[in-house]
Amino acid sequence: MREVFQQELREVQDRLVEIAELVAISIDKATRAFNESDVSLAEEVIAEDPRIDQATVALDELAITILARQQPVARDLRIVVSALRISASLERMGDLSTHISQLARYRFPDKVVPKSLRSTFAEMGALDVEIANKLTSLLRSEDVQLAEEIRNEDDKVDALHLSVFDKVLGEKWKGEAVDTVDATLASRYHERFADHAVAIAKMVQYLATGDWDQSAA
Repeated sequence: MREVFQQELREVQDRLVEIAELVAISIDKATRAFNESDVSLAEEVIAEDPRIDQATVALDELAITILARQQPVARDLRIVVSALRISASLERMGDLSTHISQLARYRFPDKVVPKSLRSTFAEMGALDVEIANKLTSLLRSEDVQLAEEIRNEDDKVDALHLSVFDKVLGEKWKGEAVDTVDATLASRYHERFADHAVAIAKMVQYLATGDWDQSAA
């Protein structure tokens, strides 16, 4: 029975990695759709989001079955419970990719943000893609150094997010009301995507080390 249980735990980890890979593909397409005004890519992200949702539901059902049948304790229990929380964050990250794509589709053939903000969003998008790829590697390897790198990248996203607000609230901002709304929404989506990755990294770091670092919140 113990061998079966360990196999089930490995399956949970494998499924988390698979979902993270889907999310990484999603945010890569979403940010390219956003920055390049590529409606075809935007439509792909939107159409593929249910696949992420279905994968997270299947993982949650597996985790709940393990809890009911195996009644794990101590670290094994933390692994299963953390998997439920991680899958929820991954599902939300997929939703945020979809939101970014929806903005691109809505504004097509125009770009979502004015020229003055495009380099900022290009950098923010590149950071989110990097974070998503590192998160996938983290879930596969439990290399805690990757968790620290994700947190550092998130700090950069936060700084860019604040710079967007400074821009749209500044006296020199000439954008229309719709430009202001879209820029702030898009910036928030990028920022929240990275925040969810940090939350996952914090859980993986805790499972690997037993250290719940409050500064990673």
